[in-house]
Amino acid sequence: MIEYFEQLPEEEKDGLTEVIRTLFRQTYLLERKYDRRAGRMVPVREYRTADKHVEFLKDYFRVAGITLCQNMHMGMLYIRDESLWGEKLPRLATIYVLILKLLYDEKMSEASSSSSVIVTLGMVNGKAGEFHVLHSLPSPTEIRRTVSLLKKYQLIEPLDVLEELDENTRLVIYPCINAVLTGDDIRQLLNTFSEEEYSGEETAVQGAFEDMPE
Repeated sequence: MIEYFEQLPEEEKDGLTEVIRTLFRQTYLLERKYDRRAGRMVPVREYRTADKHVEFLKDYFRVAGITLCQNMHMGMLYIRDESLWGEKLPRLATIYVLILKLLYDEKMSEASSSSSVIVTLGMVNGKAGEFHVLHSLPSPTEIRRTVSLLKKYQLIEPLDVLEELDENTRLVIYPCINAVLTGDDIRQLLNTFSEEEYSGEETAVQGAFEDMPE
């Protein structure tokens, strides 16, 4: 395994090292992401690198008892292990993740031909209202901060300018929304939020895939 890595050109070594760090940090890689300038989904360099060296990566993670999986249909590579947990998210971000997952599943059940889904911010806040998980509509600053955070972790991609954020702002939900949740019932999880008093505490979300087809 080490010999394989050492025989690679330096540039390729650097790319593979970055792939490993990214997988440990966020547990998944997307094959394609939306590019606003191009106005379409474009290939992701890190995914191409990982796909090229996928057998090496599987052996690498296997040493640590971690499984590297590839879902060709959804265009994802991800690592899976019960001990893997993502970073703690603020309460609003966690609520948005749950709502986005619910909307994603609803849209995919409509026999969508794409692995990504487009919704509006109004749909997200409206669904949150249905579950009574928000006592009031968050401030534009808090919403903008939350959207930026979820964009950073490649869960969503805003199609419109964040500075002009409103209920019509469109969001692409990437298939890796499945990465931050276990197989628990989403509606049940949302109900627990509606019963809690807002405390501003952070909430941990699972960073590994559970019950997901390969």
